[in-house]
Amino acid sequence: MNPVEHRNGLLAATLAFVIWGLFPLYWHLLIEVPSFQIIAHRIVWSAVLLVGGLALTRGWGWLREVWATPRRFWLLGLASLLIGANWSLYIWAVNAGHVVETSLGYFINPLLSVVLGVVVLRERLGRLQWLAVALAALGVAWLTWQSGRAPWIAIGLSITFGLYGLLRKLVVVEAVTGLGVESLFMVWPALAYVVWAESGHGGGFISGWGVGNDVLLMLAGVVSAVPLIAFAYGVRRIPLSVVGLLQYIGPTLQFLVGVLILREPFAASQLVGFGLIWAGLVVFAIAGVRAAARARRRT
Repeated sequence: MNPVEHRNGLLAATLAFVIWGLFPLYWHLLIEVPSFQIIAHRIVWSAVLLVGGLALTRGWGWLREVWATPRRFWLLGLASLLIGANWSLYIWAVNAGHVVETSLGYFINPLLSVVLGVVVLRERLGRLQWLAVALAALGVAWLTWQSGRAPWIAIGLSITFGLYGLLRKLVVVEAVTGLGVESLFMVWPALAYVVWAESGHGGGFISGWGVGNDVLLMLAGVVSAVPLIAFAYGVRRIPLSVVGLLQYIGPTLQFLVGVLILREPFAASQLVGFGLIWAGLVVFAIAGVRAAARARRRT
C-alpha cells in the first residue's frame, strides 16, 4: 500500500468517525419531527446530493459501469439495506433518549469489524493489537452486563454497520459512485413514504414543522453524505482491523454528548467498562507507533 494512500485513508476514516460521533447533536435539533420522517428525508436529500452531483459531473456512465458487473451492483443493493436499517435504528434511538446505548452499539461494532477482518479477510493482528481487542471486549462485556438486559439497540447497530463496512471493503468501486448506487436503491421507498406522509398522514415539511426544521432536514443530505464518502474512501485504503479500532472515536464522542450535553443517566459503575475500552485504545495506539517506527527502520 502506498504510504500516502494509507495516510489519506486513515485521515478520511478518522474524519468520518468524528462527524458520526457528533451526530446526536444534529438529530436532537429535529426533536419536533417524527423519527421516521427524519429518516425518510435524510435518505431523499442524500440521494438528491449524491445522484444529482454524479449526474451533473459525470453523466450516467458511473451507473452503467456498476451495472455492467451485476454482482457488484447487487452487493451495493445489499449494502444500502444495511445502512438504511442502521440509519433508521440510530435516529429513532437518539430521539427516544438512548444516545448512551447507541454509543455502546458503536463500541461493540469495532470488535465485530476486527473479527470480520481476521476471519473473512485473513488480516493478522500483533500481540499488542490482540491485547487492545481483549481489553475493549472486556469493557463491552462489562457495560452489557451492567445494563441488566439484552442491549438490542446496540446489537442491531453494531451488526448492520459492521456488515456494511465489510461489504464496502469487498466491493471494488469508487467511493462516491458506490454511495450513488446505494442511494438509488434507498430513495424510492423513502420518497414514497414522504409523499404518503405529506398527503395528510403526519407530514409537515414546509407547512408544519417550521423553516428551521425544513432547512435542517434538507441539510441532512450533506451531513449524511460527507462521512459516508470519507468512510468509503478510507475503508479501502487501510486494514479493516484498523478501521474497527478507529471506530471507537465515534462512540466515545456520542457517549460524551449523551452524558454531558443531553444529560442522559450514567451510573458510576459504567465508568469501569468505558475505562477498559479507552485502555484498549491506548494499547492500540502504542502498537501503531511501534509498527510505524519499524517500517521507517526497514525503509
